[in-house]
Amino acid sequence: QRLKAAVHYTVGCLCEEVEEDKDVQFSKQSIAAISEITFRQCEIFAKDLEMFARHAKRTTVTTEDVKLLARRSNSLLKYITQKSEELASSNMEQKEKKKKKFSAAKGERTGEQEAAVTENEDSNMA
Repeated sequence: QRLKAAVHYTVGCLCEEVEEDKDVQFSKQSIAAISEITFRQCEIFAKDLEMFARHAKRTTVTTEDVKLLARRSNSLLKYITQKSEELASSNMEQKEKKKKKFSAAKGERTGEQEAAVTENEDSNMA
């Protein structure tokens, strides 16, 4: 119910923007109809995404599933592919940073451990 209300609110806001830009009016009934259609289409999209993932024997929906869903709209598919690539490169950069931090921290620990071992050996010799 809350999700449906959120969709209705968002559609209302978008309709207001269009009204200002295009100098047209939307009745409350037309906004309600657009909201209902949008909500139903989102439900269909969600079921399709679940089915795509299930067909691939996965429990998680991936970007490939979303691309498959958007395949009929070239502009949407292009946009999703671009954003997906941006996210992938951003994730790779973050992983590299973490790797460097981990390697640096590991190097420091190794140095500390070597010093401790040297001290132990010195005390054992005495």
